[in-house]
Amino acid sequence: MSKAAELAKMGEVLTNNQIGGRRNILINGAMQVAQRGTSFTSIGGTAGVYSLDRMRYGFTMNSGRLTITQSTDTPNGFANSLKVDITTAESSLNAASGAALSQFLEGQDVQQFKKGTSDAEQYTLSFHVKSNITGTYIVELFDNDNTRQVSKSYTIDSANTWEKKTITFPADTTGAFDDDNDKSLFVQWFLASGTNTAGSSATLNTSWASSTDANRAVGQANLFSSTDNEWYITGMQLEVGSTATPFEHRSFGEELQLCKRYFQFWGRSSSSSGDNSICAWGMYYSATLTQHFFPMQVEMRANPTVTTSTTTYGDFDVFGAGYADQPSTAPSFFRISTKMFRAQFSTTSRTSGYSAWLEVSDATDNSQGVEADADF
Repeated sequence: MSKAAELAKMGEVLTNNQIGGRRNILINGAMQVAQRGTSFTSIGGTAGVYSLDRMRYGFTMNSGRLTITQSTDTPNGFANSLKVDITTAESSLNAASGAALSQFLEGQDVQQFKKGTSDAEQYTLSFHVKSNITGTYIVELFDNDNTRQVSKSYTIDSANTWEKKTITFPADTTGAFDDDNDKSLFVQWFLASGTNTAGSSATLNTSWASSTDANRAVGQANLFSSTDNEWYITGMQLEVGSTATPFEHRSFGEELQLCKRYFQFWGRSSSSSGDNSICAWGMYYSATLTQHFFPMQVEMRANPTVTTSTTTYGDFDVFGAGYADQPSTAPSFFRISTKMFRAQFSTTSRTSGYSAWLEVSDATDNSQGVEADADF
């Protein structure tokens, strides 16, 4: 390539939004943030299970099960990865069996691909992956707004070795992404695929087209073939254009704030050292009811589902006017919005009007508290 051509190529890269501004459209690509916890067991029988932030388990297995953990086994330059460990094998896949790890992206966050226009852009996905099972794996882009998809294969060449993969997907001039906060684009890494999504006579759909299930994951290796099998991933990056750039390392604080748009937790932190942690302030609304107000740490994608992560309500303490009460029943949640909600606890008879604060009192479990989930 001549010097002039090299300079022209550099100019193209510098002006196509890959170097300037935010490049990585995925969130938590370095697997740093784990608000829900660092270990998730018996996954596989139910789709839609979240583990490390923004990472969703999709499809269902007949009998196969896995555990997902936040791992410190990483390639150079990364501190964390997501580890999949097969705990129950399914060596002969049921036709309907399938497993994939996904990240769902809002429509308003993928407008830069210009999908559905004559100027549509390509998609470049890069990531680091490791497994003891070599062979062919499938990664898919799925357009949920127009039910279109495209799949590409990558190969794990060497067992138990970190490898970087770069895959470029074609542009799609058909079907624009909706400009809203709903799920538009799925990025899915398959781990297993029965004949429903990998038909024996099907052809992998490597160009954008209306989704045909049998063409989605043709040739996918079966990670569930043995309980000895493991699969790791980190450094995931999706960007506009045909050129992969170095991974965009954002600060932990920035990555955490991005994740909190989808999930937030109030409870004990790992730094609490056994002490109670204050969740929210409030008051005795009546003699036997306290109400506590939870402003969102960042505004959430949509009105969240609010729950407690415990059914032992004695893990909470209500303090006020010298009282310390432990609720015995589940709280109620009201006025839930993207910015705030209110929790109501039943307590011992006290005096209405007094201020009261809510603490998590379980000194051994950092997972206990109140959580708001606005992920898809």
